[in-house]
Amino acid sequence: MERLIQKDLSEIFLLQTKQMHGVMVSVTNVKMSPDLGVSKAYLSIFPSQRGKEIMDNINMNKKSIRYELGTRIGKQIRRIPELTFFLDDSIDYLENIDQLLKH
Repeated sequence: MERLIQKDLSEIFLLQTKQMHGVMVSVTNVKMSPDLGVSKAYLSIFPSQRGKEIMDNINMNKKSIRYELGTRIGKQIRRIPELTFFLDDSIDYLENIDQLLKH
């Protein structure tokens, strides 16, 4: 279930960010609640400077993203989970460590 949601959310974000040149949103991880009612999606955003702006936009459009997800996976699962999004800044953290090690 988590992999299915991760794959379909990735495709949705790929289609939505095509109009925003130079912006990429990838779904790095998805965690489901035990009752499968809530899905936590962790997003990596490039460029990271626009992370807050893009996360705000995603959170404002949660309902339409959930609807789009439902049209894709509605036949495979009984209930479309509520979506919560979190910024995954682990790539920025790794880049920072890499830069520190180079000096």
